[in-house]
Amino acid sequence: MNLFVLLNIALLLLVAAFLYFLHTKHVKFSNRVFIALGLGILLGVGLQLAYGVESDTITESMPWYNIIGNGYVRLLQMIAMPLVFISILTAFTKVTFGKNLGKAAAVILSVLIGTTAVAASLGIASTVIFDLDASQIIHGDAEIARGESLVERSAEVTTLPEQILSMFPANPFADLTGSRATSTIGVVIFAAFLGFSYLTLRRKEEETAENVKKGIEALYGLIMGVVRIILRLTPYGVAAIMARTVATSDLGAIMDLGKFVLASYAALIAMFLLHLVIVALTGLSPLTYLKKTAEVLLFAFTSRSSAGALPLNIQTQTKRLGVPDGIANFAGSFGLSIGQNGCAGVYPAMLAVMIAPTVGINPLSPGFIATLILIVAISSFGVAGVGGGATFAAIIVLSAMDLPIALAGILISVEPLIDMGRTALNVSGSMVSGVVSSRVTKDLDTKIYNEPADKAPLVQ
Repeated sequence: MNLFVLLNIALLLLVAAFLYFLHTKHVKFSNRVFIALGLGILLGVGLQLAYGVESDTITESMPWYNIIGNGYVRLLQMIAMPLVFISILTAFTKVTFGKNLGKAAAVILSVLIGTTAVAASLGIASTVIFDLDASQIIHGDAEIARGESLVERSAEVTTLPEQILSMFPANPFADLTGSRATSTIGVVIFAAFLGFSYLTLRRKEEETAENVKKGIEALYGLIMGVVRIILRLTPYGVAAIMARTVATSDLGAIMDLGKFVLASYAALIAMFLLHLVIVALTGLSPLTYLKKTAEVLLFAFTSRSSAGALPLNIQTQTKRLGVPDGIANFAGSFGLSIGQNGCAGVYPAMLAVMIAPTVGINPLSPGFIATLILIVAISSFGVAGVGGGATFAAIIVLSAMDLPIALAGILISVEPLIDMGRTALNVSGSMVSGVVSSRVTKDLDTKIYNEPADKAPLVQ
């Protein structure tokens, strides 16, 4: 390990020490998160200017940064499955949730799939407005290698019935380890079965049911304690992730492909604005939604992991938006594998329209557009909420549209930058589905929703 690597590690530790100092001075959690974002960007820019993106020093330094950044994300992923499981099970101990379960789940799925179809439409519109064409991109060694790997991965693509079937848990204990792309949905289903079993037990054996309820509530308290401990690490994780992302980003490639980056973010921002419109149509303030979800969206943006953002997602819905525990967990969990607006909606649609002209297909024909939107919406089932989910969604869509799968790797140079916005949009979509569902079932606590965000801190 050379002296410069040690210096880079020391700089990150200095940032962490400053963030801890802010914590001791009782600076608000949200402010510390935003300060961490800024410090991470500054540190990343400094590292890239000092060494260059492909230098050995950067290559040797980043694994140490990953201990804090990726380590934090892994801790969140560690607690995500237990949190989903126990929260849904706890929700069944509340009588009202059992009555509204079917209606709530139907609304959540409708919002997730419907918004994904709209997201695909916006992706198509953005591609046309910016006049994007896959043939405009120079294919270097990285793009060619990525294309070859995607062709090999296309063998993993399954039919829609197989995707739906994969959501059912054959081994719920394996799903608790996150062993499959649809493990979260499997855990939800298993917890729901146990919940209905509890409701039956309560009618027949009240004393036994009461003991079960106490055990569930005790376990819930224990899991939430772990969640709170991990969430306190958010500023440190955000700083490390952002520093690594900026330090390793190929700024030259971003400049060369700036048009594609702008088009992607135009579609993503347009879809997020539509999320705010949907919130407004429910009679709630979109500005309040924006203020209260800023922290979780920021984390999703920096981490590029919908699964990692799940604990923050659920906490935000329940503590700040007034969504009941059960609905928040269903919305957050379903949003990991169904109807991801960014990864399964915007991205595959844009790629399909960009690639179509290269094989002589008119991407503006009504038949092509209608088919593309339908396929995007249907194929959004079973897309994993972890890194690579967008690529898998693109493979499914391109395969179904008979378009060359290898060209899905043409944006590899700017993939991380675009993926940040896609992930934030995915998380926002799941929270919007929770808010809308709660509003429809009349379970939303508007008092919690309307109170200032400072009164409901995610972390004490």
